[in-house]
Amino acid sequence: MIMRIIFFITGIIFISLSISFIIIYINLLNMGYTFLEYVNFIIRRMEVIAFVPGVFLVIVSMLKRKDKML
Repeated sequence: MIMRIIFFITGIIFISLSISFIIIYINLLNMGYTFLEYVNFIIRRMEVIAFVPGVFLVIVSMLKRKDKML
């Protein structure tokens, strides 16, 4: 139970940090980057890539285990 809580909190932290950096990097569009250059830039940043493990951790924490009836 405690591991599920830790996974959930860690996943939420990863997701929120990634989304905040995506919003911060939107300023690149004002500096003359095209949308494709912007997307190409953010998919190579580690702080944005942390979104994927964050979503994975949240999903894993929400999955229910089937208890074996003995």
